Amino acid sequence: MKKFNFKIKNVKLAFAILIILAIILLILYYNFIFADVFARNNFANQMVEIAEENESPIFSIQRILLYNSANAVDNSEDQSLSNMSISQFTDISIYIDNSQTVADLTDENTIKELYIDNISITSKSENGTKILNYKNPLNFGKYQNIDEPEDDRIYFNIVNTNEENENHNYDEPTFYTDCSNPISLGFLNKDLLTNYSVSNDSSSVSFNGKVLQEAGVNLDDINYTLNFTIHIVNNLNQKFAYNMKLDIDLDGIYDGYTYRGKNASGTQYHFFKELN
Repeated sequence: MKKFNFKIKNVKLAFAILIILAIILLILYYNFIFADVFARNNFANQMVEIAEENESPIFSIQRILLYNSANAVDNSEDQSLSNMSISQFTDISIYIDNSQTVADLTDENTIKELYIDNISITSKSENGTKILNYKNPLNFGKYQNIDEPEDDRIYFNIVNTNEENENHNYDEPTFYTDCSNPISLGFLNKDLLTNYSVSNDSSSVSFNGKVLQEAGVNLDDINYTLNFTIHIVNNLNQKFAYNMKLDIDLDGIYDGYTYRGKNASGTQYHFFKELN
């Protein structure tokens, strides 16, 4: 049998090629095996850290108040009730509890920043312009026109002292650093019905929720779901978030208005502490 003898002419080149191949194999091993294991372990460690950070909640939703009603605006030149726009509105007060874990006021349970984003509003009917924004709490339960928030976010001015409280304009979004006032919001479904005229046998119109019944508005069509995220930064610069979902049922509004309150309890109402 004939023997084949292989002789490497350039040992240095061959050695360099072997080194390159070894490096490629190591990279492939890292990308396909080690990196995946590392990512899983890192993710698991982050989940453990997040769980530990949220064992004792600093902030939670305490109570939610909802006031639902409606209003009609007469656009006819002679005030003959022949050209009316009907809008439905909901006033919302959200109270935050900051005393479950820390009884006294500290940098940990006082507010430095507060804003709302990720706003979405869904209902069966596409009629009207649906808006959520801050509303002056002094106008709670009263019809008020509401504008779209700038940049789809609602930023709150934080009141830190009694002097700031005395001089503050509450037409601007306002929240106390000690969480002693509610987050005050207003929802408006503006002009959900336009060009409405009262019937010939009626000379008046109701300027509350009754007008929805008078105009034949189906409540199932205008019941809505409201979603948004409340963001908090405390005075330690720690960040917290809560994803709010409100299913608004307007049943009973034909009587003029509805006023409902809900005391919140349970882990589902805790603000989630984010990792820095």
